[in-house]
Amino acid sequence: MNPSPRNIGFISTRFAGTDGVSLETEKWATVLERLGHRCFYFAGECDRPADVSRVAPLAHYRHPDIDRINQQAYSGSWTVTTEAREAHPEMAHLHKDFFSIYVRPPRMTKRINELKEYFKEELYQFARQFDLEVLIVENALTIPLNLPLGLAITEFIAETGYPTIAHHHDFHWERQRFQVNCVGDYLAAAFPPTLPSVRHVVINSVQAHQIATRCGATARVIPNVMDFDSPPAPPDSYVESIRGDFGVQDGEYFFLQPTRVIQRKGIEHAVELMRRLKLPAKLIISHASGDEGEAYERYIREYADLLDVTIHFESSQVQERRGRTADGRKIYTLGDVYPQADLITYPSAIEGFGNAFLEAVYYKRLILVNNYSIYEVDIKPKGFRALWFDGFISPSTLDAVHNALQHPELAQSWAETNYELARRYFSYAVLERRLEAVLADCLGYPV
Repeated sequence: MNPSPRNIGFISTRFAGTDGVSLETEKWATVLERLGHRCFYFAGECDRPADVSRVAPLAHYRHPDIDRINQQAYSGSWTVTTEAREAHPEMAHLHKDFFSIYVRPPRMTKRINELKEYFKEELYQFARQFDLEVLIVENALTIPLNLPLGLAITEFIAETGYPTIAHHHDFHWERQRFQVNCVGDYLAAAFPPTLPSVRHVVINSVQAHQIATRCGATARVIPNVMDFDSPPAPPDSYVESIRGDFGVQDGEYFFLQPTRVIQRKGIEHAVELMRRLKLPAKLIISHASGDEGEAYERYIREYADLLDVTIHFESSQVQERRGRTADGRKIYTLGDVYPQADLITYPSAIEGFGNAFLEAVYYKRLILVNNYSIYEVDIKPKGFRALWFDGFISPSTLDAVHNALQHPELAQSWAETNYELARRYFSYAVLERRLEAVLADCLGYPV
């Protein structure tokens, strides 16, 4: 029986660009719209059509007001100096032994509450504007980068009883930066909340165990997916210049690191691999540093110079759409770049699932992957064939990479096997069945 069409509201801090949350939201929306539902969006930044979106700039986790809250929430520094106490006369006569890095400024509490009320009213208007029937909250009830937004969403659900799917990508307990904080009460209340109308969805089985242990909440596992029933189109003439544009010479291998330049991506392992392979090759990094600063990128550049390894940072020429840069250079998409690579390096230490792994499988590329926990638990046991290492580049890793590069027929065989496995386990068809089930749980069957 076909489901009844529903108006579904997606909520997050940002729906724009190529971050994992935005990409997976787009896939969910595609599948839901195929089922006949209508999708709408609420965020601080949104690249979806204006007629289906409501944008509240303060919802973005990098808005200056939210940045200030985060700096105080997770630094533990505001109580260190006497100036902090002097700035709050209401605390002057309280016992000094009660103060520690785990307390927060009273005015911070006040500001969070003010913004919470603002966001809650915005959410009421969002629901009325698009006559919403179901909410899907994308990571805004998971990672606490916008505390007042998460609190507002939680209170809105508690007040309205909206059927809600909380789609969790990165929990705060998975990130070291959130371990010392002065907002433990907020984290317990809203990241994630445990409310009767909320259905939790996680992207790997480890998270399902963690949310049960930590929060007493059950969760469905819906992994990240790609449209493996629709293979990529063959490369066209536009991409013939990629290798030259990226400085890869004839006779050189093209190694692609298709991730942001952030510490948990472990890019130093790819640089070390380049040095120790002793093969003519260039390492191309497709994404910029993003929202976590540029210190790690500087380290990678210095490390590559130290090892005399050539790497190219090409984020200006790898974008969502083809075009030209301001100085006239060609802009390529990731879909243009993947098929040209001889090896995909994916040395991440921590991943919620592994979009880059699925992308490499989709474009039938040879992959080198660090044996990160989710890969070992949820991906590798299904039979995927990849080059891998366990935390460091060993001689056996080097031998395996050498052998695979020198025997492209082996790499092609692995790629075909991986594609069929991915179509079985990580396709849009899998997503469709699981979304139908969770919607039926929210709304009753048939939906």
